[in-house]
Order: sequence, then C-alpha cells, then structure tokens
Amino acid sequence: MTDQQPVHRLFLHLQELPLSLRTLYTAVLIVFAFGYSFAMIYVWVTHANLDGKPMLTVQDLIIAYRGNNASSKLEAALKGPMARMAPDNEKAALVAWVHAGHDKAGYEARIRPIVEKRCLACHDGSNPHITNLKGYDNISKVTEVDTGANLSTLVRVSHIHLFGITFIFFMMGVIFSHAYVRPVWFKCVVIVLPFLSVMLDVASWYLTKWDAPFAWAVLISGGMMGFAFSIEWLVSMYQLWFYKLPERLTSRVVAGASFD
Repeated sequence: MTDQQPVHRLFLHLQELPLSLRTLYTAVLIVFAFGYSFAMIYVWVTHANLDGKPMLTVQDLIIAYRGNNASSKLEAALKGPMARMAPDNEKAALVAWVHAGHDKAGYEARIRPIVEKRCLACHDGSNPHITNLKGYDNISKVTEVDTGANLSTLVRVSHIHLFGITFIFFMMGVIFSHAYVRPVWFKCVVIVLPFLSVMLDVASWYLTKWDAPFAWAVLISGGMMGFAFSIEWLVSMYQLWFYKLPERLTSRVVAGASFD
C-alpha cells in the first residue's frame, strides 16, 4: 500500500527507534499475542457448545446473554463451560433431577454426592463471583429457567472490558503508529477500529438481552477487533525487525548515527 503522500516531519519509523525501545515493543507485542490467544480460548470455553453444537455460533451467544427458556442455568452450564467437569452419566442424573422437579429428597439421595465430588472445589461459596452450589437452597437457584447473564455481571464485565481493552489497544496503536503504512487513512482506520469494536461489543451484550438478533453484533464486533489486532501485530512485528526501509525514509536517517 503506497502513495505519494508525504511523510510527516514528526514520523519516526520503528527501525529508527533505539534498540532498547524496539526490544520493549517486541516484548509487549509477544505478551499481548499470548493474552489475546487465551482470551479467545476463554470465549470458546465459556460460550461454545451452549446450543449443543461444537462450533461457536450466534445461538450460543444468544443463550449466553439472553438465556434459554427451554433450559435451566444448570443445564446450560453442563452443556457449555462445565461440560468436562463430570462424566456423562452424572450429568444425565443432574439433568433428570431438574426435569423431575428438583425435589429435596432426590437431591439428598442422588445429587448431593455428585455435587460434592465434582463441583464444590470451586462452587463452595468462598468466591462471590462464582455460583454457590453448596446445599439444596443454593443449587435450586440454578435449576430455574436460564435467563442468561444478569445485569450486575454485565456491568462488572463491561467496565473491565472498556478499561482493559482500551489500554491494550492504546499500546498497540502507539507501536503501530511508527509503522510505515500507506494510504494513511487505512492506517488510521486500523488504529481506531478496535475502540469502535469494544464499544459495539459491550453495547450488543445488553441489546442481545433485549432482542436476540443483536447477537450478530457481538460476533461482528469480535471479528472486527481480531482483524485490527492481527493487522497491527503482524505489520508492527515485521517492520520492527525484517522490513527494508523505502528510500524516502532512509534518506532521513543520518548515516552511521547511533540511536541508543
């Protein structure tokens, strides 16, 4: 992507920066790549398969944020993020108990041993951010109709996303701004795209609870953010170490100058 647009007088290419700063930028990019990968894994683990299908689908997102009137919260968890926490026969027993009316006698006879063995290591009530499954009264709450993420959870995750992702893409944008990309308008679009994406992403969580088709906005915003991250990361890493500076940039560098 080239054009005849002049290079701004304040522009410094990544390879014109001190070696120490290039090393810092490289380390930041590598850590961000690991972090983004684990974020994608987390989304997959918590959302994929909620509709019983192996891939992450729009229906999975609808169930995650809006809920599923044909299922309980417990069933949704057993199909989704908790699917590997118990063998199939024990999951079937839990679901059968829910469908049979989730009575206390059935809980004491069949369900409590399963819950104590498979669930209470994490769901014992010690962490306020994890559902408490200790005792019949607590587990009865998750046998109710699945209404998706509640408002308090969405608000808590919203401010984490807005602050955290803004910081990450501010750093990515600073690094990417030193890359030589033409046309400049495309470079600016890539820089601003993740900030628009995170606002659309967060807004679409609430909109999906109101109307299911907005789940498409969740999927689209995630794709936009991934596209921007990939462009910024690949271009920055390549131009940090492997890019051959065009003549219009090399002519600005004093021969033999040391920048460190």
